[in-house]
Amino acid sequence: MRFSSRIVKPPFEKRSIDLQVTRGCSHNKCKFCNYYSNVYFEISSDNEIIADLKELEKKKVSYHRVWLHSADSFTLDCEKLYGISKMIREHLPYVNSIGCYARVDSLNNKTTKQLEELKNHGFNSIVFGVESCDDYLLKQMNKGYTSKDINKQLSKMDKANLQYTIIFLNGLGGHGYGLSHAIKTAELFNGLNPERIMINRLRVHENSRLYNDIENKEFKEAGEKECINELIAFIDKLEIDTFIDATNNSNIIPFFGKTSTKKSIINKLNIELKNL
Repeated sequence: MRFSSRIVKPPFEKRSIDLQVTRGCSHNKCKFCNYYSNVYFEISSDNEIIADLKELEKKKVSYHRVWLHSADSFTLDCEKLYGISKMIREHLPYVNSIGCYARVDSLNNKTTKQLEELKNHGFNSIVFGVESCDDYLLKQMNKGYTSKDINKQLSKMDKANLQYTIIFLNGLGGHGYGLSHAIKTAELFNGLNPERIMINRLRVHENSRLYNDIENKEFKEAGEKECINELIAFIDKLEIDTFIDATNNSNIIPFFGKTSTKKSIINKLNIELKNL
């Protein structure tokens, strides 16, 4: 099996088959991310994908879901994604669903009808690294899109009835900016219909652009109490019926539950806050 960089996928995808179909990240400019800093974006050829599928076929892997690598494989055009689905069915006929990471602008080249067709080809539970819906932060962190883009593009997923997860990056605003980030993000998320909101906490790695900002005293990380207060404001503002998943090991306090139980989640966070 070929992997151009370390395997990165959500915790809830641990029982999925890994298949590389792209290399690196099509954007690769987000200040806080260093996962693909030395990897150029490339698309795997059909021959490369088939070779890996044949290897998986021999191993007789029993999982029924495939996770496509690398950073944002959903940015591929629909014809390529249809072809990947067909190749998977030919070599791993027991697979019944396909997932991957995506950027918001991965949807720029897809209509609602095409997304419906991708669903028919087995794609579901796509994970979008939204991180924030605060336009100031989106610009500061070089995300490459605006809050209007988030609403416009992800609304296509809702219209196509194609399940998806969106990521909220706790602490992204740094010291003194958490509440604006939390409230603006929750307000936009309330107009969408994700199956899950995944919460990760910002971790600044040494070879990231954001680390340089810290070194130059242009950015200061939020403390634990700030991050928890930001989470409380974010969850309190959520009104949609969905799951909140903070089980990633980056989080200060791991938790999982539906927004209908948000009062108990907030109570837990407040208790932990008092103990700090």
